[in-house]
Amino acid sequence: MSAPSTPVLPYGRQTIEDDDVAAVAEALRDDFLTTGPRVEAFEAAFAKSVGARQAVACANGTAALHLAMLALGVGEGEVCIAPSITFLATANCARYVGAEVVFADVDPLTGLMTPRTLEDAIERCGGRPIGAVLPVHLRGDIAELPALRKIADAAGAAVIEDACHALGSRMTFDNEPAQAGDGRWGDLAVFSFHPVKTLTTGEGGMVTTNDARLAERLKLMRSHGMIRPPGADPWWYEMPEIGFNYRLPDVLCALGLSQLAKLPRFLERRRALARRYETAFAALSPLARLAERPAWSDPALHLMTALIDFEATGTTRAEVMAGLKARGVGSQVHYIPVHRQPYYAARYGIADLPGADAWYARCLSLPLYPAMADGDVERVVGALAEVLGVSP
Repeated sequence: MSAPSTPVLPYGRQTIEDDDVAAVAEALRDDFLTTGPRVEAFEAAFAKSVGARQAVACANGTAALHLAMLALGVGEGEVCIAPSITFLATANCARYVGAEVVFADVDPLTGLMTPRTLEDAIERCGGRPIGAVLPVHLRGDIAELPALRKIADAAGAAVIEDACHALGSRMTFDNEPAQAGDGRWGDLAVFSFHPVKTLTTGEGGMVTTNDARLAERLKLMRSHGMIRPPGADPWWYEMPEIGFNYRLPDVLCALGLSQLAKLPRFLERRRALARRYETAFAALSPLARLAERPAWSDPALHLMTALIDFEATGTTRAEVMAGLKARGVGSQVHYIPVHRQPYYAARYGIADLPGADAWYARCLSLPLYPAMADGDVERVVGALAEVLGVSP
């Protein structure tokens, strides 16, 4: 084994260029560091980019999920359904508003909630009212939205797309193209601008919707629940209901606008790297394969997730991750099933979700970000082959 003589490849990282730095510096010199014109400019540009009528910026993806719940009025006495394979916040946002969570299983090859697993989760709700269903576009692949929407409608539930991984991902159902967050199948969609995501503002989030009433609710809840009544004195404000400080500053919106301008380049680079991974991974079969892509999904992948039969290789995931790290390759696990987290296990017990457990047992995320060189993909796959003992 050779020691890493080249830079370590993390599983993901931001791409910050000189024009991004210049945009932030310009914003710092302006009068408004927050609640200024760049916020609305970023929202308008983002809405146009994903094909939605409305977009509301906020502090981060978790805040976006919380605001979506608040806008819909989800609360105590209701349940929300989230897949167990996701980040904690997808489930936690229901608890923030007093709702309970029922976890849906996932397809073990895609990590996605399916119509069958949603129907099973609804059955386990035991007749309680369902406030929202939260399909997650894991890694950037799109969940089967039309079927999930139909099931949610029959259950009287809203649909919140967790699109934090899926900016720029496309889908085709019944020969009709659509895009993550365009509002065709979801009441609201949430995005994250964390540094490892497709576009970054350092920290930040966005909620998209085609419902103007929901957009107004999002804006109200984003800023303490404050209103300025028509005709009131200029200093006057009122708070009819309690809200939060989930605003995204102009400085960060300046970075978002700069990043959004080069989003097409970022998306194409991710797609090109994904194609190289698909070719290179053929040599690792059957011990390792890439996560399966649904037929309707054309993703701009946020995560490059391998499914590895660790038992067949005679090694553990921890050993594989350590071996990759020694060869200058970073990796991560997405995700530990949320239904097994101590908080939820204590509250609900541990549901039998074999798809989620099977996904977790095999998943490993490998480097994927626009600044990677073509040869980095072969370097990653070669390192993985060496650690797994697979001959090229």
